Amino acid sequence: MTDTQAHAHGQSHGHADSRDHSHEHDVDHNHSHAHGHDHGHGHGHDHNHEFKGSLKALLVTFSMTATIFVAQVIGGLISGSLALLSDAMHMLSDSTGMLIAMTALFIGRKAATPRATYGYRRVEVIAAMINALVVTGVVASIVYNAIKRFGADYEIQTGMMLIIAIIGLLANGIGALILMKRQNDSLNMKGAYLHVLSDLLGSVAVIIAGIIIRFTGWTHADSIASLIIAAMVLPRALGLLKDSVSVLLNRVPKDIDAEEIMETLEALPHVQAAHDLHVWTTDGNDPLATCHIVVAESVHTDCDVLDAVQAALREFGIEHSTIQLERPAHINHEMVCD
Repeated sequence: MTDTQAHAHGQSHGHADSRDHSHEHDVDHNHSHAHGHDHGHGHGHDHNHEFKGSLKALLVTFSMTATIFVAQVIGGLISGSLALLSDAMHMLSDSTGMLIAMTALFIGRKAATPRATYGYRRVEVIAAMINALVVTGVVASIVYNAIKRFGADYEIQTGMMLIIAIIGLLANGIGALILMKRQNDSLNMKGAYLHVLSDLLGSVAVIIAGIIIRFTGWTHADSIASLIIAAMVLPRALGLLKDSVSVLLNRVPKDIDAEEIMETLEALPHVQAAHDLHVWTTDGNDPLATCHIVVAESVHTDCDVLDAVQAALREFGIEHSTIQLERPAHINHEMVCD
């Protein structure tokens, strides 16, 4: 477990009394084993429940989204509504994204190996990034075609446009409710929820445009609805892209302050200094941390220091950490990273 690993690693640098060290290691090992067993069991159960819930939500929503996509394409071609076709293109990207998301869920469950020590949860982050890129491309296409239509004369069959848009609104509403409960499972699920929510808003825009055209004959409302859909979708897509890239770059999660963590660790009893702190996440949800802690020479038992450091990290939401404990003299034997 992490505690044992960190303690053993820290003890290999600069301790003199081997008998005391052996005793300390055994104490820490027993403490870590008990803690690790309880935490691991619950953690594994949570992940299994999370997987089943996420997969079921994606399957149901994918079925509805794919069906509405086919209906919107047929309806858009017959009615002549660009807004309906634009929403259909978005539905297509959502359906593809959900297939990617489901694939990523299965791959992400693969156990860690000696060649993939972190496992495969990051595949879900890659899937979220692909989703964001696809949606951004769809938005660009919608804007291009909407602008082309301004100044042109065209006819739209509002009856079919409204019927299909209302069906899409109901389906997207159900899908949004299903995915809303799972959106915090991972960046992947957040991306799927984002797509369905934007589809829901898009259906509303199409309905409003259909009503305006039906009662006024002003067909430019269709192009304006397309631009509104694009304006709603783009910021969310770019936000998801930014979050995904941040995870892939191993940046500190946005809700964690690394400087505050460093100050907290250095303020702990018997800690002379802390350095080489790294905080990141592999899946966008669970933060990880590594750090070197310089322990005062007067301290004879490192277990209490190690426990205090990991307890402090848990206050920041970091459950998994690797801590290297060092004596002051060890600073001359390593290169410290700023």
